[in-house]
This record gives sequence, C-alpha cells and structure tokens, in this order.
Amino acid sequence: MNLHVSAKGLAVLSALLSFAAPAMAADATLGVSAEVTKNCTVSTTPVDFGQVDATAGIAVDGTGALKVTCTSGTPWTVSADAGTGEGATLTDRLMSNGPHQMSYTLYTDSARSQIWGDVGDSQTTTFGDNGTGVEQTKTIYAKVAPGQTGLPSGNYSDTVNLTITY
Repeated sequence: MNLHVSAKGLAVLSALLSFAAPAMAADATLGVSAEVTKNCTVSTTPVDFGQVDATAGIAVDGTGALKVTCTSGTPWTVSADAGTGEGATLTDRLMSNGPHQMSYTLYTDSARSQIWGDVGDSQTTTFGDNGTGVEQTKTIYAKVAPGQTGLPSGNYSDTVNLTITY
C-alpha cells in the first residue's frame, strides 16, 4: 500500500499537529543574598624624629600616621601600648639604644595634650571614628622630652603595639 500525500494535505497535517500539543511553561523565582561583614584593617607610617641634638636639651616634635579602613558604618578605636622600652609607661615611652633610653610621648592631637594610650587608662585617649569603607588617616603626634642632654649618640628605636577594636 502506497500512501500519497499531496502538498496541500501535508500542510493541513502539519497545522493539525502544531495544535495537538500545546507548549508548557512555569514560573519560578531565584533568591540572591549576601552578607557584608564588619572588617577593619590598620597600617601605620612610622614616627621619625630625624636627627636629635641631645646637647640642646629641647623638645623635638615628630609625626606619623595611622591608616584605618573599616566597613562603612562600623565604629572603631585604636589603642596603643607603652612600647617595648624597659620601664616605659603610656605617658613616658622609651626608645632604646642598647642600655640607653630616650623618653618620648605619643599624642592624638596637634596640641600634644591628649596622650595616646589605652581605652581603660583615664590619663590617655584613643583614636576612633566610624568606618566609611575607604581609608581614614589619623595623624600621630609625638614629642621627644626635653632635657635629655646626657644621651650618647646612636640610633634609638621602640615598637608600640596597636589594638583595633570594632
């Protein structure tokens, strides 16, 4: 048996088949989420007093910088310890050159009246602000105490540990 379908018949058959099985569709949703966490980073530019003429017996000022980047809206504070000089305190830090020590102080203000220290110490203050998502720079003010005329020449240094709380 031979089946012959004319072009007209093929067109009709094709049209009927296209109506026979309608296409199916469904709606769906896709959830998208993220959590922005509180983060902070801190870096510093060292305080360098340069060359100090101990025979002059005068105070020498210096500056450094504290650079903090925190998530926008995150409150932060940075405190500082007394440093590594033996016998140093927050109000009288000590740079060392072997057994010799040079007294200096770190401050949070340009008038050098607010000593930079620890949150729990009533004689000191800390740096603080609210994060903006970009680097915030705070100037560290410093002063070598006057009257240290007996210091021998040499390189004096200290390391102060910082703690950022956010």
